[in-house]
Amino acid sequence: MPAQPIVALMYDFDKTLSPRDMQEYAFIPCVGMDVDAFWQECLQTMLQHNMDQILAYMYVMLQKAGGQILLNRNEFRKLGRSVALFPGVATWFGRVNRYAAKLGLTVEHYIISSGLKEIIEGTKIAPEFKAIYAAEFLYDGRGVPVWPAMAVNYTSKTQFLFRINKGILGVTENKELNEFTPENKRRIPFSNMVYIGDGLTDVPCMKLTKVNGGHSIAVYQGEKDETVGKMLLQGRVDYVSQADYTAGGPMETIVRLILDHIAPETKLSAIHTEQIDNAQKRALDEGR
Repeated sequence: MPAQPIVALMYDFDKTLSPRDMQEYAFIPCVGMDVDAFWQECLQTMLQHNMDQILAYMYVMLQKAGGQILLNRNEFRKLGRSVALFPGVATWFGRVNRYAAKLGLTVEHYIISSGLKEIIEGTKIAPEFKAIYAAEFLYDGRGVPVWPAMAVNYTSKTQFLFRINKGILGVTENKELNEFTPENKRRIPFSNMVYIGDGLTDVPCMKLTKVNGGHSIAVYQGEKDETVGKMLLQGRVDYVSQADYTAGGPMETIVRLILDHIAPETKLSAIHTEQIDNAQKRALDEGR
């Protein structure tokens, strides 16, 4: 077990840390398309071929890139340089980490996104994350994308909560993930997990985190969004916040209060676990 309790902050990416879908910053202009036309074609591809919506947009990206722009892993990462971030995001991680450290906590940051992993890896905040779970391509020997290697939709996102919970981060480690692990032996309990997302596609993760004792936050841009208000009233999310990550802003206030709550709870949980372990040892000794 870790020497210091760990808190997992888990984020969607598009419209959670960044104001728009990541493809809209560089990729769509590079292939000479209008943003609405691109997403409409993705929708039509999904409906026509009965496809998963993430696989549909990945397919359309490859089709539209042909003859227009070179696509490989490095080119995708270059596209990430143009992705804009919400106010305060660039300094957010350091501020949260320092505040948690004062409380005796370690914070780990994770991305769970339906966007492209390769583009996220090209953003300036990529080094802040313990792991990035997102859609990604399989590449041939020349580094050219030829097939989806991972598609992360709104329901498949939930598997990554359990990976983080158990500390089994490799996406191919399925046997270990599905084996039974007692709650008090899991690396990051759900009570130490916070999921931050922007809308209905994040609801399964928000709800799963919330019902297992963790915390969920829905973000919105501009004036309060009707969707997140409904999510709050329906009990799907714990808190809502404007997508403002600046020092002293609404998001920082909520997350600091959550950390303030988690710190003493983890100490009590550690005492409880130690007492359970001692009681089990005594029972075994007496049974010999």
